[in-house]
Amino acid sequence: MGMLFKICPRCGSTKVKWIIPQNWSMWKCYTCGYIGPIIEGNAEMAEEIHESYVEELKKEKSEKED
Repeated sequence: MGMLFKICPRCGSTKVKWIIPQNWSMWKCYTCGYIGPIIEGNAEMAEEIHESYVEELKKEKSEKED
């Protein structure tokens, strides 16, 4: 499975930081701006989430252009 990292469930980034020490579930992603609980996963999982996030952004962009 490989090494586990804390990753953003929205975009798959590992650039996350615990923002409120009194609340273990409040993390911030410095890539997409997500705030909330995070997940642990390996590099493969992070890449799958990131690919899905990029596809969703493309879909939203094309819908706005229509």
